[in-house]
Amino acid sequence: MDLTHILQLLGGLGLFLFGMKMMGDGLELVAGSKLRTLLEKLTSNPLLGVLVGVVVTGAIQSSSATTVMVVGFLNAGLLKLEQAVYVIMGANIGTTVTSFLIGLKLSYLAPIAVFLGVAFMMMTKKKLFQHIGMVIIGFGILFTGMESMSGAMKPLAQMPEFAALMTKFSNPILGILAGAVLTAIIQSSSASVGIIQAMAASGVVSLGSVIYILFGQNIGTCATALLASIGTNRSGKRAAVIHLMFNIIGTLIFIPICLFLPYVGLIESLVSDPKMQISVAHIIFNIVSTAVLLPFAQLLVKLAKKFVPGKDAAYEEMRLQFLDERILNTPSIAVAQVTKEVERMGTIARNNFGLALNVFFKPNKETMQQIKQNEQVLNFLNHSITSYLVKIHAMELLESDNRLIGSMFHVVNDLERIGDHAENILEYSQHFENGVPFSEGAIAEMKDMGARTQKIVDEAIAFFLDGKRDKELSAQIMCEEEEIDRLVVALREHHVERLNKLECTPETGMVFIDILTDLERVSDHATNIMYAVFDNDNGV
Repeated sequence: MDLTHILQLLGGLGLFLFGMKMMGDGLELVAGSKLRTLLEKLTSNPLLGVLVGVVVTGAIQSSSATTVMVVGFLNAGLLKLEQAVYVIMGANIGTTVTSFLIGLKLSYLAPIAVFLGVAFMMMTKKKLFQHIGMVIIGFGILFTGMESMSGAMKPLAQMPEFAALMTKFSNPILGILAGAVLTAIIQSSSASVGIIQAMAASGVVSLGSVIYILFGQNIGTCATALLASIGTNRSGKRAAVIHLMFNIIGTLIFIPICLFLPYVGLIESLVSDPKMQISVAHIIFNIVSTAVLLPFAQLLVKLAKKFVPGKDAAYEEMRLQFLDERILNTPSIAVAQVTKEVERMGTIARNNFGLALNVFFKPNKETMQQIKQNEQVLNFLNHSITSYLVKIHAMELLESDNRLIGSMFHVVNDLERIGDHAENILEYSQHFENGVPFSEGAIAEMKDMGARTQKIVDEAIAFFLDGKRDKELSAQIMCEEEEIDRLVVALREHHVERLNKLECTPETGMVFIDILTDLERVSDHATNIMYAVFDNDNGV
């Protein structure tokens, strides 16, 4: 094997890996919100959980990526470990899709696929067709790389030294170690199985010489999830442990089957093509492992809790409860999760505003401290969600998701400003902790204005989260905001009259005017949140 063949092998490997990634990215973009819907509907039903794992992994072409995603979901509180175990099992089946496609002898379609994919991407501006084009191009590049690798490795079949090396991997321990290391380096069992299939296609190896490598590849794919679990909560770590246990147990089941039963010979007698033999062995391993372990899924959860003991602390307010960096690997799901985080921020903002209004008239030290803590959380969420939105916005998204993310930049800022005005009202109350020296008329007017403002805040946040662009409700919110503007002018005049009659002091007069200004600004920010829905509709 000379330098030319080595360069051809490296080039083929590069094309293969790039094609697989492009095909997976395209499939994910085509699936888009469907992947999100699958996860939102996920229940503790074992078969449904397995099916979700199969479909998601089949779309993104990597069980490692799916398991990393699951680790992220657990860390963000989207999934429970008892649900995640089934998704992990399904992911192992879904990862066999690539090897099956490779075994179908579709290499002759590669040039046609590349041509058609490029045509799809260049001849239309519709995102859906461009994403379909990505899938087709990735398919063509994958098989082009496979053919290049197979051609480059043909000389190895004539090298006695290489044949002797591969014979050593017939030893279960060496074979499993080799497969695990190869997959841990590449970080994709689909890719490492594809490399073995390329070797088989060139006649370099047989199923019998690589069967244990194949088992080891399933263990090696766990390395990515184990690394991803570093820094997560206990549930995230347990998911990675479950993935590792699943594949180790599956390997322990199949080692004696291969040693004492004619397992390899049976597959070779049923399937003649070497690439498909490897694919079939890969598929049988994952399906049988899942079938055997599915009834013991909750036992795996208990074992994982033994290996990673302790309880997760309750969610602290000063953290992102629904977002995790790992979810960014699946933008469509990240969009759904950031919406939940914005909803949480909206709930905190509206509640804090209501608390500030209440504490102004009835000072309470515990409530004052709660308002201050909530304001710190709102500032944290504003910064953290905005940073997350920037990362999502830089990715390729569905057009509807892209508009939604754009509108959220404005909503998050407006929610944070509502929190600032609530804090202002809290500061005013601290001047009058021993009683509010306002006239009854001033107090009644402030309470009425506060109630009106609270109402418009509640309606605007609900309007944004509902996203239905209800024209009647939006007109109502705008009318309420205009009424608040008119009332502010009228109430200022009323208060000047009270000052002239000495019913209020100059100090309370200044506070009254300041509160009116804050309430007016809050209503403006609430209306901005409502308008963000229409910005989302028309594109930001």
